[in-house]
Amino acid sequence: MNSNTDTVTIERERDHDAAPDTLFEKSKMDWPIKAGLIGSGVWILLLATYISGALGWANIADVSIDILGSFLEGAFAPLAFLWFVLGYFSQQKELSLNTKAISLQHIEMQKSAIQAVIQAEAIQASELHARRESFLSVAESVKAQLGAIMGFLFISSQGSNPSGQVPPEKMSELWHAMGSSDHEIFSRHMLSLTYTHGEIYSYKLMFGTELRRRHSEDFIFNFERLIQAAIDCDTNGMIRDAIGGSAHGHIYDRILEIRNSPPKGYSLDNYDFDPDSMDD
Repeated sequence: MNSNTDTVTIERERDHDAAPDTLFEKSKMDWPIKAGLIGSGVWILLLATYISGALGWANIADVSIDILGSFLEGAFAPLAFLWFVLGYFSQQKELSLNTKAISLQHIEMQKSAIQAVIQAEAIQASELHARRESFLSVAESVKAQLGAIMGFLFISSQGSNPSGQVPPEKMSELWHAMGSSDHEIFSRHMLSLTYTHGEIYSYKLMFGTELRRRHSEDFIFNFERLIQAAIDCDTNGMIRDAIGGSAHGHIYDRILEIRNSPPKGYSLDNYDFDPDSMDD
């Protein structure tokens, strides 16, 4: 309440301080108007002098209406023309001032538009920065999830089969490394296996059992969501390229390649083969 009262008081004082200037500006008169008033006064004085000397004010009532009308018409025609010209120039001045005011308003509108664009760009940049920060924090969790999925896929083919290709001690070391922020260690091992033992064994690694197929499909699904999130917050594609060039990105490409082009005689819905053998 006090704040509003203070505001009103300040505005009143401001109006009071500005009032004399406003009245002074209103009282000022352009020189053409002054000249017109002076000229009109002189002209009326001359007419009065002429009537007083030529006719006399006492005899003016004896003049017929038509003669008096003609006289007044001729006498005041110059004044009418004078004020018509003065009004025209005054109107031209007002139009010029209005044009300048409109031009200034247009400039201010342009400045406001530019400022609005700058503010919109700043807001957009701030929003993009916030989205990037949010993505980077979530991306680490998703990378850990992808590493765990690939770890389960690695165990399915390398740790739980009868041949025991990877000893339990080594498997424990790999999981420890994955839990110590190396989320792509299983992706690197699986990528190495797919390029070491040929296309058929690579297919068996990824789709040799129903469980392996489910792990591979989960990996594809979550990696593609990570890529889409990177695209939404990355205008220049740097984050997207970095993720695609990682071990997760390369094993993702390899899984898609194997799924879309399985070896001859193999299909995703058929498991009538030994999923751990390296022969045909």
